Amino acid sequence: MQTSARNQFHGTVKSVDKGAVNAEVILDIGGLELTAIVTNRSVDHLGLAPGREAYALVKAPSVILLTDPAIKTSARNQIWGTVARCEEGAVNAIVVIQSDSGPELTAAITLDSLNGLGLKAGVRACALIKASQIILATKS
Repeated sequence: MQTSARNQFHGTVKSVDKGAVNAEVILDIGGLELTAIVTNRSVDHLGLAPGREAYALVKAPSVILLTDPAIKTSARNQIWGTVARCEEGAVNAIVVIQSDSGPELTAAITLDSLNGLGLKAGVRACALIKASQIILATKS
């Protein structure tokens, strides 16, 4: 599978909790759990059930970064780690975080945000991903 999403995680469905329209799917990606919200129709179409292998896709601009652990947020996925590297462009920057749980995450943020948060290699940061921003995929 090839996609343009910078963040592609392979894992196993841990649980599926269906509601009236949407379902909460928890995907274990090797020591890190990601929570995704998808429609019940998507759950059925993809055959998502505990034990099923699946992929979580997250575009880099959908990842929000913070550095202050005292900030409270509603984002379901709050992944702490250390900045591994930053790539600065004319307006935006790519920030790669090595999570404490293993996988790397990539965020695309503005240079103003990069500088305002003091992000550089070695700085502690948290990647925030709203559950509704995660796209789930399975192999046919």
